[in-house]
Amino acid sequence: MRYHEKQWNANLTKDVFGVDLHQFMEMEGNHNHMEIAEEFGITLGEVKKLKKKITRS
Repeated sequence: MRYHEKQWNANLTKDVFGVDLHQFMEMEGNHNHMEIAEEFGITLGEVKKLKKKITRS
């Protein structure tokens, strides 16, 4: 099976959007969406998607 680079990296490091979910959860309580996006180098939309994934779990 072929993987795209993002899929390969996500499976290799067990993260989503290149973000460590444990660190994301620690930051979401203390920082706003913009600060989180800047810290991880992702978009605001990706921050919202991560929050949805966490609340579904």
